[in-house]
Amino acid sequence: MPIPDDVTGEEIDADVRQELLSLPKGLAEDVSRNLVMVARLIDEDPEGAYAYSRIALRLASRVAAVREAAGFAAYANQKYSEALAEFRAARRMTGNVDLWPVMADCERGLGRPEKALDMAGAPEVHKLDKAGQVEMRLVAAGARRDMGQLDAAIVTLQSPELASNSVQPWTARLRYAYADALLAAGREDEAREWFAKAVESDKDGSTDASDRLAELDGVEFVDALVEDEDEVEVEVEVATEAEAEDEIDAEDEIETEDDDDFDIVEAEQTKPVVEADDDDEAPRG
Repeated sequence: MPIPDDVTGEEIDADVRQELLSLPKGLAEDVSRNLVMVARLIDEDPEGAYAYSRIALRLASRVAAVREAAGFAAYANQKYSEALAEFRAARRMTGNVDLWPVMADCERGLGRPEKALDMAGAPEVHKLDKAGQVEMRLVAAGARRDMGQLDAAIVTLQSPELASNSVQPWTARLRYAYADALLAAGREDEAREWFAKAVESDKDGSTDASDRLAELDGVEFVDALVEDEDEVEVEVEVATEAEAEDEIDAEDEIETEDDDDFDIVEAEQTKPVVEADDDDEAPRG
């Protein structure tokens, strides 16, 4: 697949670049450029990111960073079985537990929420940093909801991180998940409160909390483009009605003229015929 000229491969993280030092220089450059494309496209064009990840995987399947990138690209395309296999491979290569939460979420995607809950209670969770532990909590709550256990999902999300007033990278998503679970359980007033808190902490717009809050408040957003189209339709309808009235008036005028002509003809036809005297000669044919 073509790669833009401005992509040099130097854009990747230093840790990944260090991993690629085990490859020949030209090959390392090719792999790094494909990994850059994966990172660029994974949010807006997951299929494109997946295609580049497969190229990188074909070139350097023994590099953990490549297996991890391939896993995230497959995950973004809901290829959960493939993603889980790549994450497991990356974990075997590094011994790192950072991928544990996303691996558990793959189990959810495969319809195995019980397995995800088992992973949430595994010793590996204690080795995660704070961000990883919050992510694991979100996955566990999602698994509870998958199983129809709404109250348990709400309890799972109740944590010191949720109650904290400090804003961390995970705060908005945690508050949003809690609000969404409350709403699903029919606790609308509490849900509104937590959607509002999610909005306060969502500085980069990573959630649609503001839209959900507006929906609860009964605020409707009108698409300006649709409104303009409606106005155009109204104008066309008005113009059509005016044209129709003009046509009717024109027809009335024609009918009036026709009636006048008819009256003249009728008058001429009804004039008294002068009878010829008997002495007058009849016309010869």
